[in-house]
Amino acid sequence: MGKTNTVGKASSEKQSRRALIEKMQRDQARADKRRTWMIVAASILVGLAIIAYPAIRLIQDSRTRNQPIAEIGLAAAAASCDTVVDDKASGTQDHQAEGTPIAYPVSPPSSGPHYPNWAPFGKKFYSDDRPAVPFLVHNLEHGYTILWYRDTLPKDQIDQIEKISKAKLPDSSLQKFIAAPFKEADGAAWPANKNIAFSHWSGNQQGTETAFGHRQFCGSVSGEALNQFMDKFPAMDAQEPNGG
Repeated sequence: MGKTNTVGKASSEKQSRRALIEKMQRDQARADKRRTWMIVAASILVGLAIIAYPAIRLIQDSRTRNQPIAEIGLAAAAASCDTVVDDKASGTQDHQAEGTPIAYPVSPPSSGPHYPNWAPFGKKFYSDDRPAVPFLVHNLEHGYTILWYRDTLPKDQIDQIEKISKAKLPDSSLQKFIAAPFKEADGAAWPANKNIAFSHWSGNQQGTETAFGHRQFCGSVSGEALNQFMDKFPAMDAQEPNGG
């Protein structure tokens, strides 16, 4: 009788262990299944985000294209803009070999010798990919207005500048506009607390061989101030207005 009880007890313990193992296996399977579904769901969300981001940017850019630049940034009166400086211009068709160091008499340059090629006419905004300054000076020769910004400007203001480059420019610009960073090594120091500068290279004054470059400094981003500058110095007022 005692032997029978011992055998029964061992069998019961074996069944209990088997039941416990089976339960643990079921619990592990459910946990694995939950983890798999979580990974799948997260992958789907990431995939949707990857797909949606370009679509959202396209919608935002489409809206921006119809927004006048005067509506972006501060009003001209609030942007601490100086009066326009007129620089005696020189350097028309003075092409220097690419890579030649060129020291400009004013900072940022509003005219001067430049490289034979120019920055792409279709690109309106640069950050770290900006070409060397003499390429951009060639764009000035063709009627461009350049918005130069300190490369140390906070990102939110650089974002506003990029938005201006995508927005509706004044008709006077003929879409000839570039925004580009200006580095400390690019030229002489700017006036204190001025973070933005516009430059344009005008054509010769009527009946004379005299030409001027124009610069205006501002403390903050102002699409309205830029609009006023571009209207005052339109793209057709240039050394070679038909280029680009």
